[in-house]
Amino acid sequence: MENPKGKYAWTATVGEKGQIVIPKQAREVFGIKPGDTLILLGDEERGIAIPPKAAFSAYFEMAFGEEQGK
Repeated sequence: MENPKGKYAWTATVGEKGQIVIPKQAREVFGIKPGDTLILLGDEERGIAIPPKAAFSAYFEMAFGEEQGK
């Protein structure tokens, strides 16, 4: 079965220290390099998301930006 264009699925194993290895293809697709900082978003009902680096500022603004009208 072929993935829809731009959609991917990978698996990762959690090591003894709680670390995961991001699969090579995922690192290449999203331009993740050694030393990069990633953001992990968690929702107890929906799970964990690791958005692309380009989304950092948008997520940061949504989470910590000033409320409208103040």
